[in-house]
Amino acid sequence: MDTIASLFSFITTPVSWIIVQFHSLYGAIFGPDTGWAWGLSIVSLVVVIRICLIPLFVKQIKSMRNMQALQPKMKAIQERYKNDRQRQSEEMMKLYKDTGTNPLSSCLPILAQSPFFFALYHVLSKIASGDTIGVLNQELVNSAREAHIFGAPIAAKFMDSEEKVAALNASLTDVRIVTAIMIVLMSASQFYTQRQLMQKNVDLTVKTPYMQQQKMLMYIFPLIFAVTGINFPVGVLVYWLTTNVWTMGQQMYVINQNPTPGSKAQDNYLQRLLKSVSSRGEVRGRRRRSVVQAIVAKGSDRNDNERKFIAGLAKAGFAAQADGTVIKSDTVMADADGGSAARRQQPKRQSKAQRQSGGTQQTAEAKPSLEKHDQQQDAKPKPAGKTAPGTPRQAKSGQRKGSQRPKHPSSKK
Repeated sequence: MDTIASLFSFITTPVSWIIVQFHSLYGAIFGPDTGWAWGLSIVSLVVVIRICLIPLFVKQIKSMRNMQALQPKMKAIQERYKNDRQRQSEEMMKLYKDTGTNPLSSCLPILAQSPFFFALYHVLSKIASGDTIGVLNQELVNSAREAHIFGAPIAAKFMDSEEKVAALNASLTDVRIVTAIMIVLMSASQFYTQRQLMQKNVDLTVKTPYMQQQKMLMYIFPLIFAVTGINFPVGVLVYWLTTNVWTMGQQMYVINQNPTPGSKAQDNYLQRLLKSVSSRGEVRGRRRRSVVQAIVAKGSDRNDNERKFIAGLAKAGFAAQADGTVIKSDTVMADADGGSAARRQQPKRQSKAQRQSGGTQQTAEAKPSLEKHDQQQDAKPKPAGKTAPGTPRQAKSGQRKGSQRPKHPSSKK
């Protein structure tokens, strides 16, 4: 681990300088040798790094959504060229290029944090051994060695021996309790963040292998943190716990304010937006108007959540416009009410007895009218020697009434 950390030694000076600057601030409040001063300095280091990584986080979100949208096409390419690996790779790269998707973008925040993480680990290792590093002189190193977070030195590790912990003026029991609690919190926060992403911010209408991979990561990452965490100093655990909490908060904000189309989070967001529009009569905020504008522009390509939102607006008497605003529309409300009224006024299904009684009554009502019609036909004068058109001729005696069967040509007349 020291060899890996030494590879990032070029960044130890900036990391140590940031920690010293925050320590001078918090030391004036809590005391220079307290765990609060050094612990909050590490927390502030995380905040500075994560603020700088916000553009990469935005790219990560876009990349994850693009990858999810491309999963059906990727699966089709795999099925089509399953016997030609080279052609399959070429088609995949062409798909990434045409859509502007970078598969590695989802890993950018973690990769960008790696130098700072290993640099901090290297700094804390030097503090534990009492050596100067970066801008940390001997006085600051001794002050950091005396700093304890809930009884555990910031340079102590779970696997340290009792003699090494005693040299830092602490007990092994305190160190292991504090580190164990931090490892559990670190793993739990990672698990919750990934679980929240899978349950609320994934398009459930698209079932792809990508979703299965994300589900596996939900269990693998916390396990990795739990196994490797026992070799991290307390200060590094503070760093990683803080960055996990920051990621969880960032993820919650994205889920609530910019959810993935087709996800459960989008349904919740559009329902909140519909409630706001119904109560205020307008779409407030530029970002909300852009959401409505995008939904209107989709037309027939809207997903179920978006169609439900448009239907809710119509029922409330509003019509969404192309610029993202809404207008009061009595026609839309009347159409929505009329459609629901028509559905409510459908006749009930009759029983067999009711249908039979209804048919008998209709026959009885139609019988007098038929008799009256026959009487009118009989009252009309008929020409002598001719039969009225459409009336059958009177059958002669001995002949069978009704239509006559045509005679065979060979038969006698």
